[in-house]
Amino acid sequence: MKRSMFLLLLIMAAGSGMAQQPTEKAWAWGPFVRPEGVNPIISPDTNSVFYCPMTRDAIRWEYSDTFNPAATVMNNRVVVLYRAEDKLAQGIGRRTSRIGYASSDDGIHFDRHPSPVMFPADDAQAENETPGGCEDPRVCQSEDGLYVMMYTSWNRKVARLSVATSRDLVHWTKHGPAFQLAYGGKYRDIFCKSGSIVTKMQDGKQVIARINGRYWMYWGESFVNVATSPDLIHWTPMQTPQGELLKVMVPRKGHFDSILTECGPPAIITENGILLFYNGKNSGGEAGDQRFAANSYCAGQALFALSDPTRLIDRLDAPFFYPEADFEKSGQYPDGTVFIEGLVPYKNSWYLYYGCADSRVSVAVFRP
Repeated sequence: MKRSMFLLLLIMAAGSGMAQQPTEKAWAWGPFVRPEGVNPIISPDTNSVFYCPMTRDAIRWEYSDTFNPAATVMNNRVVVLYRAEDKLAQGIGRRTSRIGYASSDDGIHFDRHPSPVMFPADDAQAENETPGGCEDPRVCQSEDGLYVMMYTSWNRKVARLSVATSRDLVHWTKHGPAFQLAYGGKYRDIFCKSGSIVTKMQDGKQVIARINGRYWMYWGESFVNVATSPDLIHWTPMQTPQGELLKVMVPRKGHFDSILTECGPPAIITENGILLFYNGKNSGGEAGDQRFAANSYCAGQALFALSDPTRLIDRLDAPFFYPEADFEKSGQYPDGTVFIEGLVPYKNSWYLYYGCADSRVSVAVFRP
């Protein structure tokens, strides 16, 4: 970025009060600027009705909250796949989540599909997804055009990181828990979520990358682990020589990510290494970053070595994105949340889609 353009962005950010500060590391991306007057871009719709095959009843499937979106590009349109919850009167974790579809020709104004595209059904995954549902998707595309979704199957007992694939982003094939076969099923029933598959830019498109002949994925909530796959369906978590999960990045005392480090949108290979965007949860008091509320979610960036994706090179000490707007600090999660899950290249910019306080979907834009 030329210095004049960088300074112009800083002046615009200071004047509008709508952008975060630039990042403090040369390898990191930013600033990500909230477009003025457009957020939130997706909010609950009390009129959407869907016939649920599990309850055998008509459900207002996005009546309560819409949040935590994945994003990708198809046919020159941005597609956002967002988590939607029903039953306003129920508390967190007691509703059913389904995944909705919205598309846009400018990355900001969206047309929504009337029904969810991923939901609990009378299928092979019913035991894993009923009654909690399908949560928190991340989506990316293979070189041959196959879309891969990593999402959380939630039966209100165990959260499992699961896989689904599609050619059109509307009709999905569920493949079940990502780790169900690894090490003889050792990790099939562990609490796991948040899969960030490594991608690259190729001929102007963001596609899934191979490193040393394998697909790679960062995943995890309490800490970051790595898994590899030969086919994008069956994943094997990396272990230590002692047979425990390998922790490649962990929470830090005194920082915005002092409680957990949860993987965000698909990681991307850059000239500096593998760039991982993640969500950090802040502790209260001296254990966390006192500039932010206790239990708030802010967004960070970390850089891993391309030659060894398990090796952490560097990470931001401060979040590059944090709750500011009223709707990012109210709603279902009032401690404050900007939960990033979708990041796509579109029209010479990068569009970051995030959940606001577990209640709305918003966007911020980085223009390199």
